[in-house]
Amino acid sequence: MSRPAGLLRRQSRPASEESRGIRLGARDVAYLLRRSARRSFALQVDHRGVRVAVPWLATQAEIDRFIRDHGDWLLEKLAARIAPPTLNIADGASVPLLGETCRLRLGGSARGARWRRGLDGVEELVLPASSDVRKSLVRALRARALPWFGERVAEFCFRLGRPVPPVRLTSARTRWGSCSSRGGIRLHWRLIHLPPELIDYVVAHEVAHLAEMNHSPRFWAVVAGLYPDWRAARLRLREAGRELPLIDGGDAGLITED
Repeated sequence: MSRPAGLLRRQSRPASEESRGIRLGARDVAYLLRRSARRSFALQVDHRGVRVAVPWLATQAEIDRFIRDHGDWLLEKLAARIAPPTLNIADGASVPLLGETCRLRLGGSARGARWRRGLDGVEELVLPASSDVRKSLVRALRARALPWFGERVAEFCFRLGRPVPPVRLTSARTRWGSCSSRGGIRLHWRLIHLPPELIDYVVAHEVAHLAEMNHSPRFWAVVAGLYPDWRAARLRLREAGRELPLIDGGDAGLITED
């Protein structure tokens, strides 16, 4: 029996997100509601707050009931949550870079940031003395990220036999990457902190969307063809996201969706 055309259209459209709130006991709890083609309800709490993921057709009454059924757990998690550490930017501080670390050196005489190899073999990033060091650090990491990501996208597109789309950086609040037929592939600049094999998983995931713009079994089969060990990488990615320090107030912090 075929599904109604209207239902197929609802399931194929992009996920939506909106801010909502609910009263739990004496506390008003704000949450981010995400509707998508998923089949189940999910509740997540991290340092950013509460996120609720539901199917497209879920009613507000069903959503409220689901949240209240988990109200005690939710309030307990909100009380216990711990924000990730903010990076202490100082001369000699370590910053995660491609699964290893680089060393910050402050007070460079050049106008812009520059990379170099320290006497002990550790890569160093020299930031100019006259700059806002946090902004300079982010700019340098973004500049390092884009060509790296572009090369990996090109590699996985070659494996898939697809033209290479435009590749851009993103600072999305929840996602490591995205792909659209018009906008190409966007990858979160903070991936540059992670080991290359985890970056490759995200790249493979987004490139697979060039063949299947959904998360159907066919899509995951494409991912498996590009990156066979994707399940383990997906779990590692979620853990790695929890360990990344915040660099500035605009950081997304914990990113959980691939």
